[in-house]
Amino acid sequence: MKGNWDRVYRLEKLIASEEGPLPLEKAFRIVNGLREEAVALGRWASGDPMEGIEVDIRVARILNSCSKHSLSR
Repeated sequence: MKGNWDRVYRLEKLIASEEGPLPLEKAFRIVNGLREEAVALGRWASGDPMEGIEVDIRVARILNSCSKHSLSR
């Protein structure tokens, strides 16, 4: 498996050296396309990436609070 990742990395570097830096708009289109594909394949929780964000924020606050309290002891 490591050999495959090395090949992907080398290919990525080659393409980047030929094309230059990736424009932000193109990067967003790529990421959005990957997300849409993951949703279509059922590998993403939902079609709305913000769904459930409130729960994630609440859990993050609790975890951050716990780590701050445990460090101060």
